[in-house]
Amino acid sequence: MMYMYNLGMENRTKKQIKHLLLEENYMLKELAQMLEEKRGVKCSADSFSHRLGRATITYEEMLDIADILGYEIKFIKKN
Repeated sequence: MMYMYNLGMENRTKKQIKHLLLEENYMLKELAQMLEEKRGVKCSADSFSHRLGRATITYEEMLDIADILGYEIKFIKKN
């Protein structure tokens, strides 16, 4: 399933991740645990939530999140 987002200038990263978590029936805490396992770096649910709120998630982390949730990130050229 492909999702197209047009969320304005607010924190799009947080909204996209929360939407995908809801779609895939995961909790933020579960995602943080899976990220910790995948990346080998401590990642508590609280610190991850704060980083989402501050929009300081890296692109590499976004790729890992997409992979964990069964998605891939694609760039589509605008018309």
